[in-house]
Amino acid sequence: MTATTVAKAAGGSSPRRPGRGVPAILLSPAGLVIAALTLVPIGYLFFASFTDYDKTTLFTGVFHFVGFQQYASVLSSSEFWAALVRTVLFTAAMVAGSVVIGMGVSQLMLRLGPVLRYIVTIVLIVAWAMPNVATSKVWVWLFQPGYGVVPWLITKLHVFGDVTQHDFTNSFWGALTIIWALVVWQAVPFIALTLYAAQTQIDQGMIEAARIDGASEWRVYFSITLPFLRPTLGLMTILSIIWDFNVINQIILVAGVQVLRPIATLGVWSYLTAFQSSDVGTGAAIAVITMILLLAITSVYIRNLLKSGEEF
Repeated sequence: MTATTVAKAAGGSSPRRPGRGVPAILLSPAGLVIAALTLVPIGYLFFASFTDYDKTTLFTGVFHFVGFQQYASVLSSSEFWAALVRTVLFTAAMVAGSVVIGMGVSQLMLRLGPVLRYIVTIVLIVAWAMPNVATSKVWVWLFQPGYGVVPWLITKLHVFGDVTQHDFTNSFWGALTIIWALVVWQAVPFIALTLYAAQTQIDQGMIEAARIDGASEWRVYFSITLPFLRPTLGLMTILSIIWDFNVINQIILVAGVQVLRPIATLGVWSYLTAFQSSDVGTGAAIAVITMILLLAITSVYIRNLLKSGEEF
């Protein structure tokens, strides 16, 4: 019997349902916070991208609307297209490294005993929870010429000779390698733990049946595990693309002044334009274009996700 039937049988009145406006009232505080912290800055970003807001405006408050002039200037700049290519290639490298290594770590966790798995989980959570600024500074220290641990280890391997005095952060490929390793190291824990949790939901009977039929571990993984993980992998990939596309802190904190602009992604270029060159309007236009590109990528994923849902 329903709650209404029970109440009537007991001689009482049926329980009141909350009014339609109650959920909206309860959610309004959170909605206001989200609007204040997300929608208002985005709105101001769009507004600034249509103005000539610069260093003078900060002191005088005077600016002029220039329409799409900032967007035309950005899109016609060779520096924009170079930064876009760098961003796409660097993002692809970081996402590929994060996902592949995360998949490997999740497989390792499945094969560890309870104690070791618990220790690895704690280590991953601690690594993931480290602030970007602190982590970036630690990595810069690890590669410091003269007393850095990594140059010392490379020198001891006798592969590239004595590199103890080499400044990796002020060389193009050295800075790129350090930033790539840093971003991947920060991203792997979340991907590994998420994939491990997803793999624990796989029906072990299917895996055991495949093994009894003579399937190798690689065959089991690609025929059973990977298809099951496809939705989770898709989500991890799109989230990694969004996060890595917007990597700014690590690049600025790791790269030296000499190589900062040559390796600048769209996010870094927007930051340098807005705050170093004091051209806030152009920097805002670059940020808006970056956001539109990410929205386009996300919409493709959501469209494919909805299509896969309709098939099932």
